[in-house]
Amino acid sequence: MRLDPARPGEVLERPEFPVNLGALCGKGRTAPALLARDVRLTGPLLRDAPGAPLRSASWPEALDRVAAAVASTRAEHGPDAVGVFGGGGLTNEKAYLLGKFARVVLGTANIDYNGRFCMSSAAAAHRRAFGLDRGLPFPLADIPHTGCLVLVGANPAETMPPAVRYLRELKENGGRLIVVDPRRTRTAELADLHLQTRPGGDLALALGLLHLVIADGLVDEEFVESRTTGFEAARACAMAHWPDRVERITGVPEHQLGRAARMFGEAPSAMVLTARGPEQHSKGTDTVGAWIDLCLATGNSGRPYAGYGCLTGQGNGQGGREHGQKADQLPGYRSIEDPAAREHVAAVWGVEADSLPGPGRSAYELLESLGQPGGVRALLLAGSNPAVSAPDAAHVSRRLRSLDLLVVADVVLSETARLADVVLPVTQWAEEDGTTTNLEGRVILRRRAFDPPEGVRSELWVLRELAARLGVPEGFPAEAEAVFEELRRASAGGDADYAGIDYARIAAEDGVFWPCPTPRHPGTPRLFLDRFATPDGRARFAAVTHRPAGEEPDEAYPLYLTTGRVLAQYQSGAQTRRVPELNAAAPGPYVELHPGLAARLGVTDGEALAVTSRRGRAVAPARISDAIRPDTVFMPFHWAGAGRANSLTNPALDPVSRMPEFKLCAVRVERAEPAPRHATPEEAAS
Repeated sequence: MRLDPARPGEVLERPEFPVNLGALCGKGRTAPALLARDVRLTGPLLRDAPGAPLRSASWPEALDRVAAAVASTRAEHGPDAVGVFGGGGLTNEKAYLLGKFARVVLGTANIDYNGRFCMSSAAAAHRRAFGLDRGLPFPLADIPHTGCLVLVGANPAETMPPAVRYLRELKENGGRLIVVDPRRTRTAELADLHLQTRPGGDLALALGLLHLVIADGLVDEEFVESRTTGFEAARACAMAHWPDRVERITGVPEHQLGRAARMFGEAPSAMVLTARGPEQHSKGTDTVGAWIDLCLATGNSGRPYAGYGCLTGQGNGQGGREHGQKADQLPGYRSIEDPAAREHVAAVWGVEADSLPGPGRSAYELLESLGQPGGVRALLLAGSNPAVSAPDAAHVSRRLRSLDLLVVADVVLSETARLADVVLPVTQWAEEDGTTTNLEGRVILRRRAFDPPEGVRSELWVLRELAARLGVPEGFPAEAEAVFEELRRASAGGDADYAGIDYARIAAEDGVFWPCPTPRHPGTPRLFLDRFATPDGRARFAAVTHRPAGEEPDEAYPLYLTTGRVLAQYQSGAQTRRVPELNAAAPGPYVELHPGLAARLGVTDGEALAVTSRRGRAVAPARISDAIRPDTVFMPFHWAGAGRANSLTNPALDPVSRMPEFKLCAVRVERAEPAPRHATPEEAAS
């Protein structure tokens, strides 16, 4: 079916769908606007020489150019000089085939994806504690039935609006809601208790609450004894975080700490859900580990209506990290360093296990290596826009420009695509079949509704064509269902086991929860009810302690900057900034600051503010609000140009997850004249 250019489709609700009951946010409702020909790419583009403009090209010309340049780079510099950078919005099929392409066709270790910037700290802590990572170990529908829910650095009222119904149902059922956030967000306004901690204080806060739970005799001794290990070491760490110390670190008053500890510890069941607030730090893995410790100590894990979970941040944030586009993983959430995993996947792929490369660089480290001696010289990028979304984005943009070859596959001409040597236009959600996996671990099927424009191809087709040009003519089907059938075999026996799932079953059951090892297996909506996924079946406490952020305020840079999302925009904004209705609701960046700080600076609402860190400067209008702490300013990260928040952010990495510290850096703020205008697309790419 061809799309009518005058009527670019309509999204219809499905009230029977079990996750959102048909509810949509504005971004979902307006998504058909991006199907229109005048807002998206409709044919390949390439640059004849460095500095030359992008021009239209045929698919054979574009693909021949890519294949020749990749082959030349590999021959001269070795396979690891070619890199692949994927995205958490790609379907499971695309993520799987991208990982296979990198390792079988290119032979490179250097593949990672932008999900490293989203859920990696929670994933690392989840695996460390439970032996397995799935965003939620229970369905979203369990949330209204818990006794107390703690949301840490999560603002679903703006980032996941359909999920707010679960929060309202929780309160209607008599449950209590605690929100931890430096800002009084729309979500915090729903809370019974808002803990307005300083940026970087979440680790100390969790340890302080655990201290109080222990001191008040609220530990579930039987659960700790029978189902966990490591409590004594974790207890010793927590007892060093007494309430007065935690108040000084976090800014949360002692009486609120005590109230929160009692609300959580005395509840008949309780949950903790984290999002990017506590995770995007150089101590994010330890921070999540401390919140998991609080759940374990109170017996709130491995039983109904209780546990720790992570709210994912991208359209396929869960599935995108399960099937091989991470530097250290193979399909099925297998470790690339596990000999048995390598043998299994190699057999499915029809190659020798020894031919598979080992682990490569994590996302920021891969970007940092671009154009450097011994680093990546040719990069294939799909489903990401690091010129806006990466930390220290101006530096990353310079690294992208230093490449011998940059190939970008995207729906629109993003800021990163404008830097590319070759741009490949690819299909989007309504133009292709494929699966995604939501934060519950529910594998979901989406079906093609429209034919794409004549000059647009799927990434699966692109990978098949490139593989053939690079000497691997077999093993890269362009049909999504065929790829999924191979994914099932590759994932079989892994943590994320999809072997018992197929397209027909997903459609019939409105999604299937992994692990699902056989066609007759019912799927696993709730994990850990009988045992955890560790070798001994016990959950592991993390013995962690508070430590400073990678960068703390000082005399030269006296304020905290924290970044985040707004309701009407999404991620780097490459797509949502092209939707008029969304732009009308959120037309540009801003700097949110407290009235007291505004008075000291002598600025009024709407005046231009310059925010400066050790890495760069951003300019945006002031938005004065008493909803933010006086020592903190906030900027949304959806815009390029002068207001690019990631010009400021710190790429300090978590030692375990390799997550950059997006959520905290030290800045100074001053008036700026004149007020910034919106950048042109060409300026935004600089």
